[in-house]
Amino acid sequence: MQTRTSLRTSLACLVFAAACLTATGPSRSLAASNASVAVTIKNDAFNPATVRIPAGSAVTFTNADDDPHTVTSVKRLFDSRGLAQGDSFRYVFRTPGKYEYYCKVHPFMRGTIIVTGARS
Repeated sequence: MQTRTSLRTSLACLVFAAACLTATGPSRSLAASNASVAVTIKNDAFNPATVRIPAGSAVTFTNADDDPHTVTSVKRLFDSRGLAQGDSFRYVFRTPGKYEYYCKVHPFMRGTIIVTGARS
């Protein structure tokens, strides 16, 4: 009887863990209780490339590459200027919408911030 109970408990834990892993995908979501999320610039790419956050949240971009990079809004809403290795740029997204950005030095590097309704 104990073996069956242990098996059920193990199976329940496995199902729970799988559900947790499935809930996190390639784009990063920010819980309403948090106020910021990080994007790393590494290997000539923004990681994660797509971020979903509630309005009023901040995103901090940090350059982990040897090369300089920028974080520049396609619609000219923000521009980090040149970021050397280890430098960071922080921007608060106050209005819901889709914000596309790129690196001026490497225009093929692109990312998207999706801002949803206000935080609670």
